[in-house]
Amino acid sequence: MTCRLCSSNNLIPVSGKDDREYLLCNSCNLISVKEKYFLTEFEEKKRYLEHENGIYHTGYVNFLNRAIQPLLQYLTPDMIGLDYGCGYAPTISELLRKDGFICHNYDPIFFPDTLLSKHNFIYSTEVFEHFFNPSTEMRKLVDLLLIGGYLVIMSERWNSIEQFSNWYYTTDPTHVAFYNNTTFDYICIKYKFEKIYDDGSRVLILKKI
Repeated sequence: MTCRLCSSNNLIPVSGKDDREYLLCNSCNLISVKEKYFLTEFEEKKRYLEHENGIYHTGYVNFLNRAIQPLLQYLTPDMIGLDYGCGYAPTISELLRKDGFICHNYDPIFFPDTLLSKHNFIYSTEVFEHFFNPSTEMRKLVDLLLIGGYLVIMSERWNSIEQFSNWYYTTDPTHVAFYNNTTFDYICIKYKFEKIYDDGSRVLILKKI
């Protein structure tokens, strides 16, 4: 097996809080679950439908605002956005619409329409950890984003192998890819992004250069 982000074969086994098998890439620091633990689309959909998502769930809206609000200072009304991995109850697009912004929805399970246009900004909130193949998804995101456009990523980062071994984030069976600061530094270099915002733990804003 090679790293699903950088293709390195310099991988070592590590442990999470559950009993799945994980591999740490010593090149980009992505930690991946072995493919045999990937859920089927039916299993994923069933799990996602258990979440209390949607614009009428105050806790969920407050959570998403941690990613939404930092980008607003960079947006103008003529910009077109995309919520990449919006889930069964698109919420970011509804919140942005109230502020006068257009944001389309995409989700491979719930809103699988073909993605054709370029966008000025893309939100991908609590999505990166679900990527079976992060390098494939990154290429899609880069292709969907205009030069000078913004990619907002929301995914909790791991800090140390010791912390990872007891991390609640690994107990969700739909979480299969885990990133830390080094991983996102690699992504910026590989895919030509500039980091313009970092809350230190979960939310990043990257600008395509």
